[in-house]
Amino acid sequence: RDPGKEERLSSAGTLVPHAEVRVVDPDTLKDMPEGEQGELWFRTPQLMKGYHNKPEATAEAITEDGWFRTGDVGRVDDGGYIFVEDRLKDMIISGGENIYSIEVERVLAEHDAIVEVAVIGVPDDKWGEVVKAVVVIEGEASEKEIIAFARERLAAYKCPKSVDITDELPRNPTGKILKKELRKPHWEGRDRTTV
Repeated sequence: RDPGKEERLSSAGTLVPHAEVRVVDPDTLKDMPEGEQGELWFRTPQLMKGYHNKPEATAEAITEDGWFRTGDVGRVDDGGYIFVEDRLKDMIISGGENIYSIEVERVLAEHDAIVEVAVIGVPDDKWGEVVKAVVVIEGEASEKEIIAFARERLAAYKCPKSVDITDELPRNPTGKILKKELRKPHWEGRDRTTV
């Protein structure tokens, strides 16, 4: 049994012919080493020319040499399999460490009482931002218990520092959780470019 091949079942697959992928450090715009995480950029002859009547959005999304900046954090393994790990705007930077919200969400979703979970970054004077979980539960679970559950399974810097228990998470018409709405009250009057 090859664990690498089994992991590939959770990948987005490989490139189609004539397509290219880069994994780029979003700060330096330099290519990351194979297997390392960064922003996924794609280039293909079929790529759109831009957003209709939106030159600013086009300039942000498509580089001058034709690479599309997806806003997705991911990696490419040695076999060319692409793994999408998170959205760049959902990444939490705490004390200089990158924390992928989806990783924390997957761990918290294993808790028996947690039905739904969203993880966001909230402002912190010491660390810049820290992890906060917003959960919907069935049955009994306290904030303290949920944090302890996370501490048993995650590095300390990835653990939620606080947990809000709510009846439902805000969603768009297609059912996607609106993390922006969860972040907004915490970041009003503060600078977070990806609120």
